[in-house]
Amino acid sequence: MTAYISHTTVDAIDAYAQARWWRNVLDWVEDPDDPNLPGHEECLISSRDGRSHLLFIAVPEDKKVKNRIHFDLRPVEGTRDEELARLLERGATEVADLRRPDGTGWVTLADPEGNEFCITRGDAERAAQGR
Repeated sequence: MTAYISHTTVDAIDAYAQARWWRNVLDWVEDPDDPNLPGHEECLISSRDGRSHLLFIAVPEDKKVKNRIHFDLRPVEGTRDEELARLLERGATEVADLRRPDGTGWVTLADPEGNEFCITRGDAERAAQGR
């Protein structure tokens, strides 16, 4: 027997706000038959192909320590630095800049509730730089 990950769950102070923020960042969707609404304690978003899901669940506690698991995002179009600028405009905050002079590396950001995630180079950018 084996198992698969049905969805990844993220604790949130405001599940609806977090689901909206990540839905916009990832260009994901919600179930039109079960839309996320303000005040909902559980809000689910899904990739457009329906294969990946994020479930945001309201919890009373603030985030207090570094995440033990985080997302690594890769831009679909454009460069890592263009994606970084887009996410900062959407309310992410920069935690650590680990870009290297040779173009490799990543930037660690935090979402509006402080959950860390990273931005790496996109496939086209990696191919252009030969890595």
